Amino acid sequence: MKTINLKLVSGLFLTLMLVLSCKNEVKTDNKNEPTTSTIVDEEKTGQAFIKDDGSTPNVLQIAIGSPDHTILVAAVQAAELENALVNAGPLMVFAPTNAAFDALPDGTVDDLLKPENKEVLANILKHHVTAGNYSKDFLKKFKKIGQANDQNAIVEVKGDDVYVGGAKIVASIKAGNGIVHVVDKVILPSSE
Repeated sequence: MKTINLKLVSGLFLTLMLVLSCKNEVKTDNKNEPTTSTIVDEEKTGQAFIKDDGSTPNVLQIAIGSPDHTILVAAVQAAELENALVNAGPLMVFAPTNAAFDALPDGTVDDLLKPENKEVLANILKHHVTAGNYSKDFLKKFKKIGQANDQNAIVEVKGDDVYVGGAKIVASIKAGNGIVHVVDKVILPSSE
């Protein structure tokens, strides 16, 4: 009986050592493994803050990578809407350029970026987003589109140009979770 218990204890000990030694094994060849994700900002959480260099950029990553959209990115961050722009979508984002923000009355952008104006800024930014993944040409079939702030934006066609809420689409970039339409004007929601 003592021999059986000794063999059982020895066997369990060897199994435990084998399991522990497997957990400490370090892999050095990872060239065939997908890129791992790392958190970019320790204080903020959510999928918007996970770095992923291996997939098609989402609408937020496209804006972040554009030197013409730094004000838009600052506004999205001030309104804390980053995670909303990286969901599976599809999302259609009408992204005003820095020049579009600069065309607003003096002091408007600085005022909107203040913490006490976060809700107003979020409403304006949500007025630039809608569900869908429609090309500029396909948008020509619409008269209006519903925006994420529960208001509509009027769609107008003038020749080959498409305007949404009075802003002209000047470029379109496909994203992993939708499409970014670069626009030349900030689309302001109605005050109702």
